[in-house]
Amino acid sequence: MKKTVLVLILFIATLKSTAQQASVEKSTFGIQTGFLGVWAHNESKLSNTIALRSELGLDAAIYSNNFVGSRGFILVPAITLEPRWYYNLNKRVSKNRRIDGNSGNFISIKTTYHPDVVIGSLDDNVTFISDISIIPTWGIRRNVGKHFTYETGIGIGYVHYFEEDNVILPEESGLALNLHLRIGFRF
Repeated sequence: MKKTVLVLILFIATLKSTAQQASVEKSTFGIQTGFLGVWAHNESKLSNTIALRSELGLDAAIYSNNFVGSRGFILVPAITLEPRWYYNLNKRVSKNRRIDGNSGNFISIKTTYHPDVVIGSLDDNVTFISDISIIPTWGIRRNVGKHFTYETGIGIGYVHYFEEDNVILPEESGLALNLHLRIGFRF
């Protein structure tokens, strides 16, 4: 009986000592590219399951002016802050799946600001108007090998356009869509 109790206590102590709380990484840096842009990002740990993603990048845009019949391609700087809750880290660890580089499913609130700076040329009668968007997003991030990642996400939220002088906007706010598919490199 004493041996059984001793073995049981040792077994429980071993389980307690080997059980770990899965956690996001303290800090991770990387670059990503997708269909319409390129971005550099950093994710900093706020808690075991929450990371704050800060991102600087260039969002690409294709525009068309039907009145004049011209088309163009521009790049616009994008500044993003995005708290991410990685909600399935413990489940991934229990199934022996990777969580390095914050690999997992996440829910976030993506807040992006586009200043009225344009890289490229616009027609004389076309103006770019700065905006800010706040979009709740669901997504996944996975690692391939040691340094490569892929990420996808979808969300619907709110966008506000900042009206400029001599520009009349029919609406100053509206619906925004975040649909992204990116591949990247983690340092």
